Amino acid sequence: MEPTSLPAWGAGGSGRVDGVPSSPGLTVSAVARRLGVAPATLRTWARRYGLGPSSHVAGAHRRYSGQDVARLDLMRRMVDAGVSPGDAARAARSATAEMLAGDEPPAAPGAATPPPAPDVHDTVPNAGPRTAHVRGEGRRGPFAPDWESTAGSAEVLALPGAMQAAQRLARTVLELDPAGSIEVLEERIAARGVVWTWDQLLVPLLRGMGNRWAATGAGIEAEHVLTDAIITAMRAVVQRPQRYVNSRPVLLACVDEEQHSVPLYALAAALAERQVESRLLGARVPYRALVAAIRRIGPAAVVLWSSAAEGRQADATGLAELHSLRPTPLVLLAGPGWEGSPSAGGTVVHDLCDAITRITAVVG
Repeated sequence: MEPTSLPAWGAGGSGRVDGVPSSPGLTVSAVARRLGVAPATLRTWARRYGLGPSSHVAGAHRRYSGQDVARLDLMRRMVDAGVSPGDAARAARSATAEMLAGDEPPAAPGAATPPPAPDVHDTVPNAGPRTAHVRGEGRRGPFAPDWESTAGSAEVLALPGAMQAAQRLARTVLELDPAGSIEVLEERIAARGVVWTWDQLLVPLLRGMGNRWAATGAGIEAEHVLTDAIITAMRAVVQRPQRYVNSRPVLLACVDEEQHSVPLYALAAALAERQVESRLLGARVPYRALVAAIRRIGPAAVVLWSSAAEGRQADATGLAELHSLRPTPLVLLAGPGWEGSPSAGGTVVHDLCDAITRITAVVG
């Protein structure tokens, strides 16, 4: 299966901790504010890397001590500087008190000293046009790919104008590290929201992977890792308990024969952030099944995604039937497959914000 082809439709502060904080007993929310990361990121680091709170009082939640916070700050700075989360966690766990009190993070075991990086996760280090060439680090293990000896330059991903967060995500994807990829996405969604994460982080990376596949035929395995990470992170947003403002849900579906549903997961998550409920049918939904679903749930709006290859348009012959349904939903046509095709029975939307604006206007 070819990599997802997507159009454009498709900040936290530095929180530096100088030395070891003197007041122990901080909650996860307090530590997250101090370090400028999401609470979900701290819980992930505790569960995955053992960098959790060490102090505990019977009958109360575990609290972060001053040394706990210093280790977390060390890990954050190393990750921001380009060290993989696993190596940064190992260095943070083994750091001495002198290292924790220092200003510069130590190099991870066996890793080259990373270049200095800005504290803000989503800034470009140098102003002006630039292209980041990200290479998988090739962590050695029984299932780790040998990037240097197998595909060579095919494992280098060019990201024009890439920001630091995109480079971090690209590195975890090239290392086939789904947990690390999900961690970056959850952190950015918590800090900047779904729309920013999609437009500024994911679309450039998906385009870069698509370009690499077109040029070399390589990268399908990394594209699958990224796809699964996106779906997992977006689902987490949708599944948060909340009260929805719409009594009639929004229906999201791919047209018949369309296999790429990732943009719809992003739209579902962006709507959930705005307390708009949606139902996602996923890939390859024939018009007959779509009509049956509309009749069953009576949606306020229907979004049909198509990413048909250049020179081909999505089949619009079934759209007219949707107008005869009662109540008649707003029909939005998203994706490059609709460009240049007859749009009778639907409104073409050109980006994620356009779709959100039209949907929220309908649901109030």
